[in-house]
Amino acid sequence: MEQVAMSFARDQVLPYLMELANMMRGVPKDVADMKNALERIQAIIHDADRVAAAADDTTREEIKAKMKLLIEAAFRMEDAIDEYVIREEQEPRDPGCAGLPCEPADLIKTMIRRFQIAYKIQDVKSRVRAINESSQSKSAFHVQPFLEQGTSSSRGNQNTTLEKIRKAPLYMDEAQIVGFEAPRDELVGWLIKGRAERTVISVVGMGGLGKTTLAKKVFDNKEVIGHFDCHAWITVSQSYTVDGLLRDMMQMFNKEGNVDPPQNISTMLGNLLIDEVRKYLSQKRYVVVFDDVWAENFWDEIECATLDNKIGSRILITTRYMKVAESCKEFSYVKIHELKPLPPKQSWELFCKRAFQFESNGNCPEELEHISSEIVEKCNGLPLALVVIAGVLSCKGSKVDEWEEFRKNLNLELQRNEQLGSITKILSFSYNDLPYHLKSPFLYFGMYPEDSKIKSKRLIWQWIAEGFVKSEEGKTLEKVAEGYLKELISRSLVQVSSLTIDGKVRGCQVHDLTREMILKKCEDLRFCHSVHDLTRRLAITTSFNDLRSSSESSPIRSLFVFTDEELSEEFVRRIPTKYMLLKVLDFEKAALPSVPENLGNLIHLKYLNLGLTKGASIPKSIAKLQNLETLILDGENGHEMPQEISKLRKLRHLRGYAISLIQLKHSIGGMTSLQTLVLVKINEDEVELIKELGRLTQMRKLGLVGVINDNESTLCSSISKMQYLETLLVILKCGNDMFNLQFNSPPPMLRKLFLHSPSVNFPKWIPKLLRLVKLAFRGTNLIEDPMKSLENLPNLLSLELEYYEGTSLHFQNGGFQKLKDLTLSAMCNLNSICIDKGALCSLKTFKLEDILYLKEVPSGIQYLKELEVLHESKMSVEFNHNIAPFKGQKHPAIQHVPLVKINSNGRTRVIRHKRRQKA
Repeated sequence: MEQVAMSFARDQVLPYLMELANMMRGVPKDVADMKNALERIQAIIHDADRVAAAADDTTREEIKAKMKLLIEAAFRMEDAIDEYVIREEQEPRDPGCAGLPCEPADLIKTMIRRFQIAYKIQDVKSRVRAINESSQSKSAFHVQPFLEQGTSSSRGNQNTTLEKIRKAPLYMDEAQIVGFEAPRDELVGWLIKGRAERTVISVVGMGGLGKTTLAKKVFDNKEVIGHFDCHAWITVSQSYTVDGLLRDMMQMFNKEGNVDPPQNISTMLGNLLIDEVRKYLSQKRYVVVFDDVWAENFWDEIECATLDNKIGSRILITTRYMKVAESCKEFSYVKIHELKPLPPKQSWELFCKRAFQFESNGNCPEELEHISSEIVEKCNGLPLALVVIAGVLSCKGSKVDEWEEFRKNLNLELQRNEQLGSITKILSFSYNDLPYHLKSPFLYFGMYPEDSKIKSKRLIWQWIAEGFVKSEEGKTLEKVAEGYLKELISRSLVQVSSLTIDGKVRGCQVHDLTREMILKKCEDLRFCHSVHDLTRRLAITTSFNDLRSSSESSPIRSLFVFTDEELSEEFVRRIPTKYMLLKVLDFEKAALPSVPENLGNLIHLKYLNLGLTKGASIPKSIAKLQNLETLILDGENGHEMPQEISKLRKLRHLRGYAISLIQLKHSIGGMTSLQTLVLVKINEDEVELIKELGRLTQMRKLGLVGVINDNESTLCSSISKMQYLETLLVILKCGNDMFNLQFNSPPPMLRKLFLHSPSVNFPKWIPKLLRLVKLAFRGTNLIEDPMKSLENLPNLLSLELEYYEGTSLHFQNGGFQKLKDLTLSAMCNLNSICIDKGALCSLKTFKLEDILYLKEVPSGIQYLKELEVLHESKMSVEFNHNIAPFKGQKHPAIQHVPLVKINSNGRTRVIRHKRRQKA
């Protein structure tokens, strides 16, 4: 019997065990192959989506069913890969045991885990083979075998970025706006002329007609700005609260008037808040824009707060629905402008300016006229459709065959939509035309709530964490991602919400119609969803209880919490246990009472944004987040970083408010991947920490607060080693002695410099910063006029100077040729500013604040022909009398300035002038 058993083991069991051993031994190679295969299958999924968009209904459903199987397979592949990484990184190892656990119990555990992963890999392979075999018998859509090839998709790696896209403008300038001149002039007239009673003006039209664009042009009109005492732009959208709108309104009024908001405004509700708004508006002629109103009862809810003070106040509403506009008639005098599609001539003009912006001077080449005219006709005068389609075609050059193929596909798309009933179909077509590497970054906008103005840096860091950004030789991932964003903007799929002084994208957003299309794509591709059984990304926008209603077995990769509701400790503590595969965890504005000790479970995490309350600390388990690239500590300031954070060698961006690195003073130099480090509080005895900073040679942005003069030479030495540094902020400790940074060789790439430190002599190294675009020099005690030192900086666009001790400033002829913004403040002795003709020739904004000995406007201000805003605050009574309209002796010198703001005793007065025509 024993011999029979041994024979059976030899013939039956041993081959099985050998096969099992070979399968487990092959896990590392299988995982490597699967990583490449995963990229290929993701590209196939996007291709399938594009094919489905142009197919008939039956074929489309067949393709979507196949896509669902592919998406499920891709998710299983990701899970297997990530679980393998977790197991490998968590295995207890001994260098003397050839990389395997020495203890028998550990060895058995490891074998079981590897067997589980090996089984999952084989299961995924079987599933994909079944999909391959099934698809080969179908003509609708074929899935090419890919697992055995172990190579990534050529579509995924192809570089289809055109040089013309890189040169595309970030937004349409004034010359490219077509067809709004007449409605703009009509609306401006309605706003500044007519009845003294409050009037509601409604702009009504279907999505994509440009209601918001038109309203913004009217709102920003110089005559409109000057006619009203206060202004507010409120985006309403579908989900709003009256209290929220009123708080936003008050915030805008207070900010515009440069006054402190009322006490407890953030907690006021109902009638108390309404009374506060009415009180503020009682003696002011105001204009408020409510953009994108959906609810028919909106005016019924908001009317009582916007009182009729009988001095010509105006409300401007944009809406898709005529019933919203008509519902206002019950309470107010109403004027309605129904926005119509562009006529054929203006449609053609708008299309050509956008499609041929890089060639032919905006004119359509003869060989493309017939194709272009058909495309324009199909757009039926809808500006959004014209701009989006023209934006796509502007990237194709003048190749007739490509334009013809585009036209044919567009016809297929539009055949299903009589009279172009759905613009989202056109936007979807624009999405399908995107290169593969831009599709996931574009869909990521679906994670954000409606009307979100997204900070571009935040978005870019999240893209990198998600793995969307592919490396390019000679560029950081951040620079590559900036290129992605610019390309999406150039295609008119993403809008710029704000720009930096040097024209870079600070904030961005997507049109609400574009977002609708994105959400549909996200649902089809299981890319993200608010609550879904099969999704990779989850966004919680209302209540964190949504997380409990979702499937906690769903392998979520990204979790966004946008709600400002108080989060329970139990909710936060559950995340690292239930969602161990997270790569992005963003609490936005949510305040965390504490950070769970088991945070280290999230070893895949690459992006972490924590809104911490006072007293919350960072747990030592953060050292386990070996893949972390971005750590943002919003909320209360002054958090102390544990020493263990120095083990995060992949960390690229660390941002907080007066964070303490005292525990890292001997180790932070090892975090050589750091590019962003702000704001760090430096204690008096942290010279070692400052020395360590010199090892961070990849630094791009550095912010230090609380520096003392004893450390200035050490600080200069460390900063000089940061050859890629672009932004530097240094704030001296309050009450410290004179401080004067002196660099022998300042960072050559420095573009933005913020210094807050007492200094008698102007630093001689600053004029050497030829790339400098922004300089803020505050808290100084300069005696000599620094303008001579700065006037020849070739790229300087913004200059702030505070606490200059001298009596005069002189801007000489030819100086500051590119400067756009100039702020002079808190100068106790200054009594004279002289501007030569030919100086400051590009200046747009000039701000004077708290200069009590200056009695008259700067001599030569009349030469500043480009000046748009003169803002003075806390100036002398004599100064204000001199520039007062009609009676002010020096008022003629500023009559060419379109907007003059005078802030005195907490009140802001606006003087409006018509800009004279240039000769």
